[in-house]
Amino acid sequence: MTTQISPQQTRSQLPPAAPRVPAQARSHGPLRVPDLAVWPHSAQFAADGGDMLVGGVRLAELAERHGTPTYVLDETEIRHRCRAYRAAFHDTDLYYAAKAFLCRALVHWIEEEGFGLDVCSAGEMELAVVAGFPPERMVLHGNAKSPEDLRAALRLGVGRIVIDSTQEIVRLAAQVPRGSRQKVLLRVAPGIAAGANEKVRTGTLDQKFGLALPDGSAQHAIGRVLAQPRLELVGLHCHLGSQITSPKPYLSAVRRLVGLLARVRDQYGAVLPELNLGGGHGVAYRPGDEELDIRALAPRLRAELMESCAANGLPAPRLAVEPGRAVAGPAGVALYRVLTVKHGVADRTYVAVDGGMSDNPRPALYGERYAPRLIGRRPEAGPRPVTVVGRHCEAGDVLARDVPLPGDVRPGDLLALPVAGAYHLSMASAYNMVGRPPVVGVGEGRSRLLVRRESLDDLARRDLG
Repeated sequence: MTTQISPQQTRSQLPPAAPRVPAQARSHGPLRVPDLAVWPHSAQFAADGGDMLVGGVRLAELAERHGTPTYVLDETEIRHRCRAYRAAFHDTDLYYAAKAFLCRALVHWIEEEGFGLDVCSAGEMELAVVAGFPPERMVLHGNAKSPEDLRAALRLGVGRIVIDSTQEIVRLAAQVPRGSRQKVLLRVAPGIAAGANEKVRTGTLDQKFGLALPDGSAQHAIGRVLAQPRLELVGLHCHLGSQITSPKPYLSAVRRLVGLLARVRDQYGAVLPELNLGGGHGVAYRPGDEELDIRALAPRLRAELMESCAANGLPAPRLAVEPGRAVAGPAGVALYRVLTVKHGVADRTYVAVDGGMSDNPRPALYGERYAPRLIGRRPEAGPRPVTVVGRHCEAGDVLARDVPLPGDVRPGDLLALPVAGAYHLSMASAYNMVGRPPVVGVGEGRSRLLVRRESLDDLARRDLG
């Protein structure tokens, strides 16, 4: 059972993070629970074996109350994951990557857990500030920040802005009020290929982010930043990619960036005190998938940093990391209602649900694979491979290909999709004029609506004719 956390509780009052219990050791009464490794810690089956509970709340009840599709977000899972990061990276600045998913309730949870916030637009900044998040604990990054983004950051007092291009140096400096200085980092492309898909590998040289390390572009840009009296360069930033499951790319990045720090000291006489390694920490979407072990990563990062700095005669800079998916992803569950079951050629069965690529474009974009589960009733037939598809007018609108579901799955059934807390709603669209789903927070047997469903009226009001 999860523990309900009220916003008034302090971090010291929170329960310790629960360890991940091996699937074979999980049981609730006489019912043996199948592999729940990729579900929230609180996930369990009801005594009748049909419905599933998350945060002590029946998912079928949430589907009836809020309709489908609906996202369910386990608050305690979010907090447990934040505390796991604090325990592993106890001497590191932690920033939650807002692009994974952001709402006002999540802003409160992140702030109470001692995290900063990594934002990339005026919209994310404004939402967080309205929710009470201190702007000095934010980092703004992005390869093409708009004038509105920069104005908002300076107006609100964002703690650090990550410079991503040489044009941005002068553009930002010109907006900083006379007599003040803005702390900045410089984003470096270290030439490291890491990530589950080429579309999310952002540490390579041939992509839009950062300034290249090998050809001297980053070192030259550092000199230009140091020459701006209204900018205070406090460190370097890099982000290698997403869904990285090995520590090796991060260790390589540390070595290369420390080498750049040493050259900056030698050329400009500046010793930069901060090193932000971004995020991209991989999680498991299906049982058996690899994921990044942050308890192993943290000490290796620290050891590599100390060794590299000692070899270059540098003091060790303050580290920062920016997890997003690894905090929010496994805390979310998506609920769908089956609309049709169609038996196609080659003995393939298509199970169509009332959502799809408008609320989860990741399978179409990156080929991500999920493990949906039938909930709400006991199946009467054994599993057989099916392809779960969405309702949209695209052949690529596939949520889960060739996954086992009971052979008697039928219209009206409920499907639950785990690891749905990151890059689902944040990347959602209104394709086919289908409104975006709501988000329901759960914990200690209670639920509350965090984000309401986008209605047809919402969509119609934007169209002024």
